Amino acid sequence: MSHLGAITHNIDIAQVVLYMFWIFFAGLIYYLHRENKREGYPLESDGRGGRVVIQGFPAVPAPKTFLLRDGSTRQAPGPNTAREPLTGGEATSRVPGSPIVPIGDPMLAGVGPGAYANRPDTPDLTWDDRGPRLQPLRVAAGFDIAHGGPDPRGMPVLGADGAQGGTVVDAWVDRSEVLLRYLEVEVAGGRRVLLPMTLAKVGDRAVRVQSILGHQFVGVPGTRLPDQVTLLEEERIGAYYGAGTLYAEPSRQEPLL
Repeated sequence: MSHLGAITHNIDIAQVVLYMFWIFFAGLIYYLHRENKREGYPLESDGRGGRVVIQGFPAVPAPKTFLLRDGSTRQAPGPNTAREPLTGGEATSRVPGSPIVPIGDPMLAGVGPGAYANRPDTPDLTWDDRGPRLQPLRVAAGFDIAHGGPDPRGMPVLGADGAQGGTVVDAWVDRSEVLLRYLEVEVAGGRRVLLPMTLAKVGDRAVRVQSILGHQFVGVPGTRLPDQVTLLEEERIGAYYGAGTLYAEPSRQEPLL
């Protein structure tokens, strides 16, 4: 039988397809690893005789402009992903990898468990663009606390030391996921601050918080508008309570053993 013109006489098609798949998969891994470096890179290391920039392989990709839902643009990597200088803390020594300790008020220093990201200073929106995703119940039409469960409004808020830090005056609902995100607490002087529901234990008569002490509720970062919270404000609020898990009292910084 003649095989004149047959291109598959000495070629294993299955093997060729396998090689093509390997090449495609290797390219996919390279592409994904490269795209993964659009934020957080280049890295900085202080372990090579001074602070040096590390990109690794593959290198950081060229800037790309992303069109956001609200019509604005964001470039990555770009000015919005640039490293910001550390102002709220300092290293304990010159040894590479030394712990960073806060400078000034540790609850507001923005380091350690109190670190936060500089997210946009705009409110998060609902998926169907009905407005801000988080709103207090007093303005969130159609939402209320389920009947039969404890209603925290009017309850005192107690810190880890058992001291009262304020009184719950309202609750903030996530209108996209239909659950409570924050409790609004009125503290000394009539100021109102937000308490994340994930850090609050609602009882029958009081709301208890373990991350901060009673007198520290007055220092919780506030919101610019009374019925709206921005992404940046959420970061700072969460960071304050996070810092309290370590810095609320000196004993929390001591070893367990």
